[in-house]
Amino acid sequence: MLTDILSLPRSLWEDLQERLFFLPPFPDQIDSLALFSLLLVIGLFIGEWLRAHVGVPKVIGYVLAGTLFGPALLGWITIETLAQIRPIADAALGLLMLEIGRRLDLRWLIHNRDLLKATLGEITLSFVAIFFFAYALVGLIPAWAAAAAAVTMASAPAVVLLTVEESNAQGQVTERIVMHTALSSAAAFIVFAVVLGVVHAEYSDDWLNAVVHPLWVGAGALLIAWLIASFALLVAGLLPKRSLAQVFILVATALLAVGIARMLAVPVFLTLFVMGVMLAFRDERRVLSYTALPQGHWLLAIILFVVIGASLPWQDFTWLTGFEALGLLIVRALAKVAALAWAGGGLPLAKRILVGVGIQPLSATAVFMAYELAGLYPEIGRSALALPLFAAAIMEIAGPALCRFALLRSGETVEDDKGGIA
Repeated sequence: MLTDILSLPRSLWEDLQERLFFLPPFPDQIDSLALFSLLLVIGLFIGEWLRAHVGVPKVIGYVLAGTLFGPALLGWITIETLAQIRPIADAALGLLMLEIGRRLDLRWLIHNRDLLKATLGEITLSFVAIFFFAYALVGLIPAWAAAAAAVTMASAPAVVLLTVEESNAQGQVTERIVMHTALSSAAAFIVFAVVLGVVHAEYSDDWLNAVVHPLWVGAGALLIAWLIASFALLVAGLLPKRSLAQVFILVATALLAVGIARMLAVPVFLTLFVMGVMLAFRDERRVLSYTALPQGHWLLAIILFVVIGASLPWQDFTWLTGFEALGLLIVRALAKVAALAWAGGGLPLAKRILVGVGIQPLSATAVFMAYELAGLYPEIGRSALALPLFAAAIMEIAGPALCRFALLRSGETVEDDKGGIA
């Protein structure tokens, strides 16, 4: 059908080529970049429509667009296109991880023992519960059960941050949701580095991989983050505070860190998170403390979540894996809510439960971590990590809605039409 429709334009084009020799061959398919850009526009409209008519976060629309047009369904976004666009997705996730890292106030945490106790309880219980579920009930070997727990134990910083911004939320519940998300991400990254060594110890013939790879990831992220954060503070200190030039320096140095991390095979999400923490902790002169990312990071978020939606392996879905992923999410949710309800921390019980609901999202970081681990031993890792990948796929839809529900029930949101890019 399509061939018949294009036959006349093709023949006319070929006739023109005989006289206009500079014309390229008749295009058999649309350029991948042009197609992806068009799908981003569609994803934007899906997100805006869902926000306006259904009242759900825009992120859900972006993920649905990526899933619909990705390799698992329509196939308009091919695997090759995903590989080409991956650097932009890394940059998008990196900027969001930088922002969540900057919001991690270590000094406040040190002086707030109740919050520290709640965080440690939530992190520990989440990891242990997910590990035993994956090991005892699903039947994964200890190495991959630990990998599944490392990938899924933390909340999704990008989703939480964007949902908070979209909802214009401010208050105690909002602050605790952001803080717990940042802290659980930090813990997950440490566990992730350890699990790299565990997986190598299980499969590699050379014990050096089990020792050096975690050190390479951890030390590499720390070194890159320290160097680039120092450079950012040095240059920004020479510029007027809260100026556009400082915003440019913040974004440019973050992208520099993304590029160096990619060159050295150090996880971008870990490097930029650590860079954000260092910027917040070392900025004693408040050089960049009041410099915020421009609203343009919402545009990068569209790219990120369309890519994530397209990357989910729905073609490998089975009902058994789906039920196992749902079971993991239930165990994870109970662990987080129970830990925060038990811990106290200066909030009433109802608000502590809302914080537990608000930190349920599981998304981009989990998917990137899962693929990093699966890439070590592709013949085994892809199937072994299907459980956390499908858990992330389910929470791509449910997670933003749960976070938004918690923010709305807390009464800390201000509804208007200025959130995001609308």
